[in-house]
Amino acid sequence: MADAFSCINSKNKTIIMKINYQTMTRLLFPFLISGMLISCGHADKKATLEKLKQKQAMLKEEISKLESEISAEDSTAVTEKGKEVGIITVTPQVFKHLIEVQGRVDGDENVTVSSKIAGVVSRIFVKEGDEVKEGQLLAEVENNVLLQSVEEVKTALEFTTNLYNKQKNLWEQKIGTEVQFLSAKNNKESLEKKLATLNEQLDMSKIKSPLNGTVDAINIKVGQGIMPGMQDIRVVNFNNLQVKAEVAETYSSKVKKGNDAVIFFPDLNKEIVSKISYSAKVINNTTRTFTVEANLDADKQEYHPNMIVVLKIIDYQNDSAIVIPVNLIQQTESKQFVYVAVNEDGKNIARKKEIKVGQIFNGKAEIISGLTLNDKLVTAAYLDLTDGMIINLSGL
Repeated sequence: MADAFSCINSKNKTIIMKINYQTMTRLLFPFLISGMLISCGHADKKATLEKLKQKQAMLKEEISKLESEISAEDSTAVTEKGKEVGIITVTPQVFKHLIEVQGRVDGDENVTVSSKIAGVVSRIFVKEGDEVKEGQLLAEVENNVLLQSVEEVKTALEFTTNLYNKQKNLWEQKIGTEVQFLSAKNNKESLEKKLATLNEQLDMSKIKSPLNGTVDAINIKVGQGIMPGMQDIRVVNFNNLQVKAEVAETYSSKVKKGNDAVIFFPDLNKEIVSKISYSAKVINNTTRTFTVEANLDADKQEYHPNMIVVLKIIDYQNDSAIVIPVNLIQQTESKQFVYVAVNEDGKNIARKKEIKVGQIFNGKAEIISGLTLNDKLVTAAYLDLTDGMIINLSGL
């Protein structure tokens, strides 16, 4: 009995395990199938979306072609559906390309005068704004000791000169010795040289103008101690003012002496026309720039040394160019084009024209090829145009 009961239990366990496995399989199978369907469905959606996008692009292209064909065949449709655009007539213009750099007013005759010796300022003979001549005395350093020395030497020289003259007369009459004559001559010449040295030292105590010009600044006061090398008084010749600027070496082959230039004074809100009077050949190693200069020839009383200016150098000019606004130019991967209006069979049609652009400056582009004079260039509502579209014109 025990063996039989054991056998039955073993069979029951096997049956129960089979039942459980089948039950789990039935429960999990739908979930596995759903997961597979979801995964496949996601990939199918992407593929379907790509196909639809391709069809959409093809449909748009076909619609555009059909609209153009229908418009061309139906004169009534032209009148009703023509796109309103603005145009201008292409005419020859002067095109200039400019290089703009910041500069300053300067001059070859703009100097700061300093004393040649150390001392105390005793007198100042000019004031700012005075016109002075070359060599004119501007100020003086205390020199009383030198003046006294000069007077002493002058007195001694006068006495020595008299002795020399008397000894010379005696020597010419063969009276006295040669040694007496030579001694008198030597004393006289020594005092003359000493007086010359003292006069030079006295002259060094005087600050003089090195040029004709105007006293622009006085940086010393009476009683102030000064030394050689200090910037005591500045004198400027306003007849030789010019503009100096530093230009990047990129333009070294374009900027030359004689180039036309425009000088703008921001503080004066004024522009004048000039020319480049000097263009350096040497490039600065540190700044990678070279110096240019332009002359100032008029209204010099308005200009001041170190005044900031904007120097506009004309490095390219075409006196009869086709010039259009840069924003009208549209571009594909390798080509640039604009739209022009043409009359075909009594209808105004938009036509795409490929162009080649030259120089660009200040929002304007020089057109080298692709446009001709009297072309009707579309300037408004041009972004939505297609080649062959019927248009209505305004701006003639």
